[in-house]
Amino acid sequence: MSEERRGRRGFGARRSYGPRREYGPRREGGFAPKPVEVGKEYDVEIQEVSRRGEGIARIKGLVCFVPNTKTGDHVKIRINRISRRFAEAEVVGEGKAAEATEEAAEEETEEAKETTETAEETEDTEETEEGE
Repeated sequence: MSEERRGRRGFGARRSYGPRREYGPRREGGFAPKPVEVGKEYDVEIQEVSRRGEGIARIKGLVCFVPNTKTGDHVKIRINRISRRFAEAEVVGEGKAAEATEEAAEEETEEAKETTETAEETEDTEETEEGE
């Protein structure tokens, strides 16, 4: 190959043998729209923990990093930053699922108290009947 041709094509230049193909998630107007917006709040469940120790939640497939959380937490988050492949958020409060589980636990303890009270009343009435 002559010096002239090599210089024109460049060292290690790509050879094309067909039509150029577009790979990746590009669409006509760029990347797909994100399912979240900066400043909005969402109720999420933390599904995993990242290498850096941040909780990972997914909102319609978009990964959201939430610091100071652990797997299984139900929290309310506010989106701070959106990147091409992920979002970063902060904890605002407890999520609805966490509140619901707390309410259910309180109801269970109240039911348990009522059950023990009725059991004690039943025992008292049985003792008085036996004594008569």
